[in-house]
Amino acid sequence: MSVTRTSNVRRTSDHFEPEAGLDPQAQRRLRGHIEQIDYTAYASNREVIGQVLGQADMARFQKLAVAAALARGQWIAAALAMTEAAQPLSPGEAARLAGLRAAYEELTEAYEGLRRLVERGYLSFPG
Repeated sequence: MSVTRTSNVRRTSDHFEPEAGLDPQAQRRLRGHIEQIDYTAYASNREVIGQVLGQADMARFQKLAVAAALARGQWIAAALAMTEAAQPLSPGEAARLAGLRAAYEELTEAYEGLRRLVERGYLSFPG
């Protein structure tokens, strides 16, 4: 399985690729099993995630996007404030900055995760 890292989003290529040594009938059988497995995972995700999160709507996306934007702004504002004195960061300042960045990155990942849930059909979105 190959992994592509773009920005801070990790994507994996998980499409079925039959082994070259399998005969066509065995490949079709294996593909059928893989499709059943994929559907089982889809149905499970749709049911469980729907129960846990309910329904996605524009207001929920906006709240998450605003939270991520605020976290990003706080991280960058803190970095700018810490570098005003043109001195190296203290260990405490570096730790605070790392915490602010981690908060921003977690919120960004959550936003992307919510978007993927809708995109994959695990979470309903009123259209």
